Amino acid sequence: WLRAALLPCLLFAAAGVSALEITDDRGVRVTLAGVPARIVSAYPSLTEMVCQLGRCERLVGVDRYSNFPESVRALPRVGGGLDPSVETIVALRPDLVLLATSSPVASRLESLGLKVLALEPKRYADVQRVLLQLGQVLDAAEQAQQLWAGIEAGVAAAAQSLPAAARGRRVYFEVNAAPYAAGASSFIGETLQRLGLRNIVPAALGPFPRINPEFVVRADPD
Repeated sequence: WLRAALLPCLLFAAAGVSALEITDDRGVRVTLAGVPARIVSAYPSLTEMVCQLGRCERLVGVDRYSNFPESVRALPRVGGGLDPSVETIVALRPDLVLLATSSPVASRLESLGLKVLALEPKRYADVQRVLLQLGQVLDAAEQAQQLWAGIEAGVAAAAQSLPAAARGRRVYFEVNAAPYAAGASSFIGETLQRLGLRNIVPAALGPFPRINPEFVVRADPD
């Protein structure tokens, strides 16, 4: 199985494709022999970015929470971001595995000869940076630039269209039923701010803190 996992890298080398080196969010320098053709993504936002960059057909497996676009629902599941199945990932023979930095299996996958890129966008600047990094990895740099420009234009247009009466409204944004909230320092929180809204979850609690429901009741959001 290890030989099968390494085969795509050997093919890249044989084809003479120039190598690409990128530093991920762990600070690890990852060298790719060429543009990856078989990708496993175990983080929903990374799955969506790959597809938005026009490389959805390169995905051969995703985590259980990746559900957009619709086409990824048919792909093999490798578990969750925090509990992915190493055996399942290896069996899919990827030449690149995309993980969040919080995933506990990166070092084990690397010890088995797989290439791992850990990227975890939490804030606005992170989303831009990760999108451009993936554009570089997937030979879609121009698409990444265009996609980010579209995101910026969309947020600006939404802010302009918001009724004056809605500005300054206090908002609670829940991202998971645990419940976890989008804090003021998260990408979502920064977007709310750009829309002229006020997040009841302060930046000091972190990007996506777990919230006591009583906190939300006491804050009494609009």
